[in-house]
Amino acid sequence: RLLLGFERRLRDNLEARMKHPDDPARFADSELALHAETDRLRLLAGAPELFPDLVPLGLASSLSSLLTHDNADLAAAAASLLADLTDSDDPSDLAGVQALADALVDANALDLLVHNLSRLSEADPDEAEAVHHSLAVLENLIDLRPHLADLVCDRTKVLRWLLARVKARDFEANKQYASEILAILLQNSPANQKRLGQMNGVDGLLQAVAMYKSRDPRTTDEEEMLENLFDCLCCVLMPLGNKERFVKAEGVELMIIIMKQKKSAYSSAIRTLDFAMTRFPPACERFVDVLGLKTAFAAFMGKIPVNKKNKNESYQEELEERIISLVASLFGGITKGSRRIRLLGKFVENECEKIDRLMELYIRYSDRVKAETERFESLDLDDLEVPFLSCDLHVKSKQIIYC
Repeated sequence: RLLLGFERRLRDNLEARMKHPDDPARFADSELALHAETDRLRLLAGAPELFPDLVPLGLASSLSSLLTHDNADLAAAAASLLADLTDSDDPSDLAGVQALADALVDANALDLLVHNLSRLSEADPDEAEAVHHSLAVLENLIDLRPHLADLVCDRTKVLRWLLARVKARDFEANKQYASEILAILLQNSPANQKRLGQMNGVDGLLQAVAMYKSRDPRTTDEEEMLENLFDCLCCVLMPLGNKERFVKAEGVELMIIIMKQKKSAYSSAIRTLDFAMTRFPPACERFVDVLGLKTAFAAFMGKIPVNKKNKNESYQEELEERIISLVASLFGGITKGSRRIRLLGKFVENECEKIDRLMELYIRYSDRVKAETERFESLDLDDLEVPFLSCDLHVKSKQIIYC
């Protein structure tokens, strides 16, 4: 009855608009009634087990059609309703919500949502909220059906819109949400990583993080957005072609500047350089040419700027591992010439203190590996329940092999 009532109001409104296209007063009442019926449909969010029965009745197609309504308030109401309907953390509701998600994709809801992002003006608080809800629907659908990350980027201009959004200078909630959605679309998707690189996305992301080269985020939300941007940058640096774009866009120089400023993005800059320089000699050569060795080896020696964030022990360990990886990439990418001599020369400075540091790290990590090996050997694997993990733990000949 709820759905039929909604569809009747939608049909009445469309007919009134067709009869009196130049007289809004003649169809204003029907739009108020339609808005009220749309709000009533929120009751369905509490009963996702009904979705498989409602989908054949046209729930997805009716709501998708409302996304294109000329009245932005009604389109916003549709986006808000879809955000509620597709948001569920209860595993028992998964089948019903997935059925709705599949029907929405068939009804071209992805295309319509992205189109809405372009036509809504965030200068209006209500429309800014509608943008937030539209992004929420995209996030929910991708969470339900991960393969949609590739599909939505292939069929729509969502990557281009998100890139433009994160490049905006002023910080606010939708910019943070856009950075989060962009990170979701890029992770585990080589196709999207390449697409963003081809639309000058590497340079766009560098412009976005460059705003923080000499200042810290003012709030925790802004700090989270900055981490999202660096996550995007690291993801997009996976394809070889994007590493080349990173070097040409002077990304290496920017990361070194961020490290020298010793602000909150310090560790993220090291992580980005690690991604850029791994198995890519041109980035290693540029790093040496722009005098990055001094900055990198200061971190290698443990001279890390202290703030609230990096007092955490796990943070210190991750940063240490990143800088070790970066130094290893330098040795792998620079095999001869004056750059190699400059790199090796760092290890004989100050009475070979960096070699002492290297041995200290080697002994510490060797002891940890030894202790962990002994712990595994002491386990009774016949009585051990080994869970299925993403890192592919295999039990074979009473040994655990990490693949």
